[in-house]
Parts: sequence; C-alpha cells; structure tokens
Amino acid sequence: MAYFTKETIKFLSNLKKNNNREWFNDNKAQYISVVKDPFEVFIGDLIEAMNPYFESLPIAPKDAIFRIYRDVRFSKNKIPYKTNVSAIISPGGRKDKTIPGIYIEITPDDMRIYSGLYQLDSKQLFNVRSHISHNMDEFQSLISSPKFTKTFTDIKGEKNKRIPKNFDTDALQQPLLYNKQFYFFTSWPITSIYRDDLIKKITDTFETARPVSEFLYEGLF
Repeated sequence: MAYFTKETIKFLSNLKKNNNREWFNDNKAQYISVVKDPFEVFIGDLIEAMNPYFESLPIAPKDAIFRIYRDVRFSKNKIPYKTNVSAIISPGGRKDKTIPGIYIEITPDDMRIYSGLYQLDSKQLFNVRSHISHNMDEFQSLISSPKFTKTFTDIKGEKNKRIPKNFDTDALQQPLLYNKQFYFFTSWPITSIYRDDLIKKITDTFETARPVSEFLYEGLF
C-alpha cells in the first residue's frame, strides 16, 4: 500500500519556507492528516515487518518516531521545527542510538535509510575498534562487498585525530579505526515514498546492511 501522497511533501516543503509557530499552528490540522498520521501508520507496519530481524523489538511507533519540534534550548539556531520526519527501528527505538537498526528520514527532497553505529560511549568505541583490529580481513571484505558498496558506498562518521596507540599500526591499513561513529546510508528520490512496495524496499535494504551492522554490533561488547 502507499502511505504518502504529494500533499505530504508539499507540507514539508511549505514548512521549510515558513518555519515559524504561527504558520505551523495555522496548518497543524494538515500536518496531522498528511504527515503525522500517515507516518505513524507507516512506522507501525515497518516495525512489524522488521520484527523477525531482532530477538526482541518491543517498541510502538511512539517509541520510534522523533518529534517534529526542535529542541532550541541550547542552540543558536532557534528555528522551531524540523523539516523532516524520522524514526529509528531498533530494540531501543529513538532513546537508544547504539544498537544497529534502521533510521528512516523523509525530507522535502529525498528519503534516506541509515544503519550502523551512531552514538557510542568510550568503552563501546574501544570495543568496536578492537573488534575491527582483530578481524581486519573480515571487516574489509564486508564493507567492500559489491552489494554493500552499490547500496551504501562506504562507512561514514566523525573521526578522532588521535586514537589509542595500540591501534596505530592497524589504522595504517584500516583508516576507519579513527572513526567515532560507523554509520552508512542510502538516499532515494522523494518519489520513492509513493511506492506500494515501500516496506519491502526498506527491508531488502536492511538485508544488505545486516552483515556489516551485525559485525559492528558484535564488537560493542
């Protein structure tokens, strides 16, 4: 089934041009009908479709979907609303950005599907680097496989200028050891959101991500 219409993108595009509380409040009913409600139904169906990939996926759409309201308390950018809708499908939902799952983002311009590791504490980061360092050939084989590179291209993330000395030698061979994050994504034309097989397209994409995501997950502990 198709979850979204051209009105979905039209609203997000208009919000980008009119990002203020007065405009949003005047158009809130439309936001609910063409963006919020369809996205909740979509994420609910996607959670159900993703459930077989996890030992447990105890979340509802409200646990996965990010609010459209920006937290501007500590930001110089006081624009009140995000111009995208997004959600994380993983056992911890939006409150846990560590366990690899699927992050969905729909903007006025495109749709993006992310996976990998995004938010790591210092111990987890050390563990993942150690796992990569001890399994260099396997890691390189996974991230350079034609199926992975065709879909996601490469691993991204912020980098440290310095890393623990015991990784220095291996980092000459595998520069991704400098990463603080290990995520990857694919971008689709915005018209993709109208597809009847959108859920299957996303689960197929997750199948492509799984070998790398599972390798990274194993390294967390």
